[in-house]
Amino acid sequence: MKARPHFEIGRERIAPGSRRTIDLPVSVLSDHTPVTMSVHVVHGQKAGPTLFVSGGVHGDEVIGVEIIRRLLKAPNLATLKGTLIAVPIVNAYGFISHSRYLPDRRDLNRMFPGSPTGPLASRLAHLFMSEIVAKSDLGIDLHSAAIHRTNYPQVRISPGNEHTHELAEVFGAPIVMRSPLREGSLRQAAKNAGRDVILYEAGEGLRFDELSVRAGVAGILRIMRHLKMIAAKGVSKPKAAPHICPSSKWLRAPMGGLLRIYKSDGALARSGDVLATVSDPFGEQEQDIVAPFDGLIVGRAVMPIVNEGDAVFHLGRVRSVAKAEGAVEDLSSQLGDDPMFDEDEII
Repeated sequence: MKARPHFEIGRERIAPGSRRTIDLPVSVLSDHTPVTMSVHVVHGQKAGPTLFVSGGVHGDEVIGVEIIRRLLKAPNLATLKGTLIAVPIVNAYGFISHSRYLPDRRDLNRMFPGSPTGPLASRLAHLFMSEIVAKSDLGIDLHSAAIHRTNYPQVRISPGNEHTHELAEVFGAPIVMRSPLREGSLRQAAKNAGRDVILYEAGEGLRFDELSVRAGVAGILRIMRHLKMIAAKGVSKPKAAPHICPSSKWLRAPMGGLLRIYKSDGALARSGDVLATVSDPFGEQEQDIVAPFDGLIVGRAVMPIVNEGDAVFHLGRVRSVAKAEGAVEDLSSQLGDDPMFDEDEII
């Protein structure tokens, strides 16, 4: 039987049945400190798909880093078929400085596919496309809300793509959002290169939360099982189909002041429900934020101080209130069945 070829990335070769961390050079800082994009490759003994999982495209989105750290400890990887490329921190500059952006204030997720001779963000995007995306069959990109906001676990896919729709259902997050491809995004550039990417959104910038991390790890393992990269043992099935939100709307603060929230992320809101109240510091004026339609709160602000016009709730439209209610309830009940590889840790 012919041996499986080595996996090549950068100038390194990883033998079948082995795993290594490779540092891909990005640039050198002004003080001569080298900056790299570190990639962990698990190259299975047997043939199969190549999947990349990326986090930290925005440097303040640390949820993805923790998800990938736990994923790489999964016992299932010992008998992996195919290749897993894990990039926990794509934007090392932002991660180190606790910032969403690169040093030049550019958003990396608006710079794909990049250029080898463009600005720093463009060069980093080009490196990711040439060394990661071009060598993969499929990608899972991990994100969270920005600082002072949080997202309920959700998968975002482009409308009309049946393949990513199927994968979103396999992933098992309670909510699937149809989100158009955006100019300069990783999803768009990968699609133009013939690769599908699904995007997982959960949690808050610069924060961990156990529900978001565990839902992310479980979802990736389900995708890998679906692709026949790992065995089914220890990988739970979602208890309910995710709820599809075909559209969404941001609800904004009607005035500046102190925000009192009555419904949290993941909660079902019926048309006319009061979601929060904004009051001035003296309590002389108050205005409610009311749900304009039946929906799920897929994201919200966490700061109790708002200015007029600030986005407070991200409300995903639902067609069936009962179905949406069941999908959200089932996420909490299934977490007990999902693998937790750091059982001694409380985050």
